Amino acid sequence: MAEPERPTEQRRMRPAPLLFEPAEAAADPENFFDLEKIEDPRELLSRATELTHAFRAATDRSIEFQAIAAAQLADPRRFDRLTAAAIAERAEWTEDYAKKMVEFGRDLLRGRAAGES
Repeated sequence: MAEPERPTEQRRMRPAPLLFEPAEAAADPENFFDLEKIEDPRELLSRATELTHAFRAATDRSIEFQAIAAAQLADPRRFDRLTAAAIAERAEWTEDYAKKMVEFGRDLLRGRAAGES
């Protein structure tokens, strides 16, 4: 049975480290974090699962940083603020998505400010 979705705070455990891939290995399309070299299916499942969790955590964190950056760039107090359209163009998003990311970033920044008080 699948586990229920956990709140964000509980999901932020440290994932397995993403090991550096040398340039030669990264250039080989068959190479992926040396998973192809693991012969034991139990070990392969374990390591592949660790990588899946690590990539998901990295994706979640990078999206949060994108949102924070979008909110900062759209901040009306900045003399060089950007419009949602300009942010969308830079990030290769739609303008509607950029607006949502700006709002998400503002929420995250408000949460940080409240946590620092």
